[in-house]
Amino acid sequence: MNEIFNGIMRGISSLLGLGMVALGGIWILQGLNLAFRVGFMVGDKQWVLWGALLALVGIAQIWWTNSRESYYKGK
Repeated sequence: MNEIFNGIMRGISSLLGLGMVALGGIWILQGLNLAFRVGFMVGDKQWVLWGALLALVGIAQIWWTNSRESYYKGK
């Protein structure tokens, strides 16, 4: 049961990280005025920085989630 829960939580955590990377990419594109040209973020370089930061946090989340060994492995 614990291994199933661990797998589900790893999947959810990886999806959360993937969502952060995707959202960060959208923010970067809007800040550079390359996509979704409607809204307050368009052409504002501040959102390029925030998007890059969010994407890096998402990449770190995915890496951290999938690089750890399972606590229950070997028990």
